[in-house]
Amino acid sequence: MNYQNIPLLPGPQTLSKAKDDEKCGAEPLENQLDVDDFMKIQSIFEPPGSDHRVCMTREEFMAKMPEILGHGTKEEYGELFDKVDVARDDSITWDKLISLILLNLNEKDERAKSAVIPQWKDPQLLPMIHKDAIQKVIFLKSSSRYLTVSKEGLLGVWEENLKLQEKVPITSDAIKLKTLWVTSLVPLENVNKIAVASTSKEICFYDLLFNKEFPCQYKLQGLGSTPACMHYWYNPQDANESMLTFGDIAGKVRAISFSTALISLFERPPMSSSEDEDNTVTINWAELASGYHKCCSTLEHRHHNQEWVRQVIYDASLDAIISSTTSHVNTVVLAWREKSKQKWIKKTSFNIAQGIYTFDYHSCLNLIATAGLDHRVCLWNPYVVSKPTGVLWGHSAVVIAVQFFTARKQLFSFSKDKVLRLWDIQHQLSIQRVACPFTKSQDFKCLFHFDEAHGRLFIAFNNQLTLLAMKNETSKRVTSHEKPVTCVLYSSVFRQVISSDTESTVSFWMIDTGQKIKQFTGCHGNVEISTMALDPSEKRLLTGSPDGAIKIWDFNGHCYHTLNVGQDRAVDISQILVLKKTILAVGWERAITVFRLRDFTPFLVQPEEWKGGVQHREDILCAAFLPPQTLVTGSYDGEILIWNSSTENAHHILHPYYQQSLHSQRDRDADLQKQPKAERRLFLPLSAGETILGINSSETDTTEGNHAVMRLSFLEARKNITVTGGANLVSCGGSGYVRFWNIFKKQLVAQFVAHSGTGPIIMTIDKTNQHLITGDSNGCLKIWNIEEYCLHFNDGQVFQPPTLIRSFQPHEDEISSLETCAHSSRVLIIASSADGSVSVSDVWGSLIGIFGQVEHWRIKSNVPLPQRDIGELPTVEDVPRAKALLTEEGPFVVSTEQTGFDMKDKGDSSNMLNPGENNNAGTNSQESTTLKKKSYKFCHSGLTPKSSSVFRSLCIGTLEEAAEVNKPDFLVNPDKYFREKPEEGCPKNLKIASLAETLRAAFDEKSLFPKEILDRERKAKQLCQEACRKGKMKRNRTQMSLKEK
Repeated sequence: MNYQNIPLLPGPQTLSKAKDDEKCGAEPLENQLDVDDFMKIQSIFEPPGSDHRVCMTREEFMAKMPEILGHGTKEEYGELFDKVDVARDDSITWDKLISLILLNLNEKDERAKSAVIPQWKDPQLLPMIHKDAIQKVIFLKSSSRYLTVSKEGLLGVWEENLKLQEKVPITSDAIKLKTLWVTSLVPLENVNKIAVASTSKEICFYDLLFNKEFPCQYKLQGLGSTPACMHYWYNPQDANESMLTFGDIAGKVRAISFSTALISLFERPPMSSSEDEDNTVTINWAELASGYHKCCSTLEHRHHNQEWVRQVIYDASLDAIISSTTSHVNTVVLAWREKSKQKWIKKTSFNIAQGIYTFDYHSCLNLIATAGLDHRVCLWNPYVVSKPTGVLWGHSAVVIAVQFFTARKQLFSFSKDKVLRLWDIQHQLSIQRVACPFTKSQDFKCLFHFDEAHGRLFIAFNNQLTLLAMKNETSKRVTSHEKPVTCVLYSSVFRQVISSDTESTVSFWMIDTGQKIKQFTGCHGNVEISTMALDPSEKRLLTGSPDGAIKIWDFNGHCYHTLNVGQDRAVDISQILVLKKTILAVGWERAITVFRLRDFTPFLVQPEEWKGGVQHREDILCAAFLPPQTLVTGSYDGEILIWNSSTENAHHILHPYYQQSLHSQRDRDADLQKQPKAERRLFLPLSAGETILGINSSETDTTEGNHAVMRLSFLEARKNITVTGGANLVSCGGSGYVRFWNIFKKQLVAQFVAHSGTGPIIMTIDKTNQHLITGDSNGCLKIWNIEEYCLHFNDGQVFQPPTLIRSFQPHEDEISSLETCAHSSRVLIIASSADGSVSVSDVWGSLIGIFGQVEHWRIKSNVPLPQRDIGELPTVEDVPRAKALLTEEGPFVVSTEQTGFDMKDKGDSSNMLNPGENNNAGTNSQESTTLKKKSYKFCHSGLTPKSSSVFRSLCIGTLEEAAEVNKPDFLVNPDKYFREKPEEGCPKNLKIASLAETLRAAFDEKSLFPKEILDRERKAKQLCQEACRKGKMKRNRTQMSLKEK
């Protein structure tokens, strides 16, 4: 590779001065090298006159470079070597070094482009309300509404969010629609009116202050020819001063200068009464030209030689009217006014070959941009007519529209072949090209309008209005990828973070500094990368894609194998699991796809049969492995299957509502398939001794997807689970739930709501099993302390959540992937999001940085961890309601309703309570009542309501047994106190009569109901019998008559 052909960093003159600057010490070494330095480095790696290519080790590079270049320390060159040697080959070449330099340059270039080049949302077609071509689109600042007008005279009124408000016809009954075309419309915002020009050779002024209709107040007639274009200007400092300019199809350019616009545009006839003020006032152009109306004056010129005037504007900075035609003579005319404002002092014309369609003027740059029929965009100085000051080449068709992006000093141009270009005026270069296949027709009338205040570009093709909206300014928001990030991994061997996105790009970042050191593009063509995994050595990267393939890469970008998961079909791959002898892929058709490492001889590897077959009812979303042979898979319906990875057979099913052995479950498959899908889980029988604690079947949530298992993770650091009986598997997913399981006892140990009202969540757990990190669809992360959580066996299910360490929101969109890494004495959290960024923070919620930011960080080694004082700085989740539910004697068993409290402390990044937020210390009694949920506790007599008052903060434990109390004498000797002697006259042996002896009558309905009810029923039976008898007789007579005939 020849270095002279590669764009370099800033030139030697700038950097040679910077070498002696103190600030250079803070910059990376590669940013301090100039062109001469790179040429010296290239001569070492590629000696002149020799085909030999030199490879340097780290020691050689650190020893030679300071000596050859004369600046920089050995440590700095060692850091540069580590950035280049991403694969840890302990050797680098010139190609590897220059690749890193080019990557840094590309990042700077992309960062600079993102600050100046607008990013567009997908095109949006607005409702088609017009029947003919759209002539004008305007925005009314006073009422925050858009107006569109079409040729047939229909005015569309749109809200600021582009929702159609109403349609108003602006033609009068006296004028037939077939003979009237609207040619132009301009807003008169200082007087709340609009002016509409039409082929009736008149201009009508409509009042916008009326709600339903826009009445016509003035009608300017006697123009002699049809006005084709108009423009209106008013003085912001004095709204009385304004000017309406218009050009017609006969080449005339006219202007009306108003001096008392706020009072009245024109003078009303003296005989008009107050009742006639709402009637239309007709004004003749001859009256205006003669000076009859004292409140306004007119100007006119005919310098276009009867050519159709295509566009006209008045610019106050020039105090001139600019107009244009498609003629090559007097194509653009500038007419200046003299100080008296009554006459033209000067007229200047530009002769442009083949003419122009339109133009625009930038007052700050003092440039006129013209859209030429010769495929060019020309930039003109208003005072230099001989030749343009700049020519913008790039369009391959006639340019039909130009408009300045005033704030950025850029220019839009649109050509007949539906290509939109954005130009940098200073460098006269095209910085963006957008192809607009909005219409297939080649014959169309196009309208182009850019609303700079709202960042909206309107392009109308005939009667269809299309919107291109700019995305929000992203230069202030740091992003790691241009597209949403789908997965993130951490390689402890290379100390690098690997991230992927929906554009099939994989990026590699240094965890120590946040610098990007490598990027692979198009790994799976243009298909997104849905999941990634590392092999046990963490030196091979596996990427999976919906195209049905898994590819195995090294860290230099070489692809070794392609695993044909879908067998040449597009299938979803939700997770890749790399075991000792196999690679498993899950997600497609409820099955596990297996690849055995003994078959990895060809480049394209075919899958083998999984012996256990298909056991899941829904798609598999995740999997986890616990050595030596325990495999678990989670599916969309909430089922977790436990497999033996050696025999590849499943032997048990775990579900929040049932836990069963697999063979007894599968025997009932035929019956289950007959049940509705949402009800199947409720009809699954439980094995002996299995119960659903705290769950009421009537309250069971059966919404589809609410139990989806999104992530599974084993607590491998808990070595004595078989003895302690605690939890060793964690799952999360639908409805924001996190569940802890014991796979040896096949039971659900604990469950709680980690994120309320956010839908499915994801999670990760650090290797020491001390911290659980959960993320939701709002970009919020929560960090939980699970070091002692469910560590021992409990008689009942636990619904109390573990201690919440921190809740914060590092991202603006959904958290797509989570990873943890140990850096010195710190545990770091790596989170990727659909907002295109990958963040690094610690377990205490302190954001270290976002990959892709300009300033690189340096993670310090032994940073003291803050001690969290719950008593002094409580978070919302640390209120007594959730803090004192667990005692030393054991967990307190509650129902699922108690876990329904809302945990939305997204902004708690400083461990301080926000006074504006609802918390236990600041809420009144009414607000506190709305936060309470009905909760339950288990007593000896069963399930009883539990108090939701302030006494919930008390520690509740097992009651101590009371000391033995001597019973009172009346309990010990009841005969001594109660009925010691029988009463006189009372028989000693009272015989109780039997029921048969005391029953007066037989027990039937006649003895139960009153006589009136029985009589009414008897009459009803008689009427029914009589009606049946008459009906039968009638049928018999009918049949006899039919037989006689």
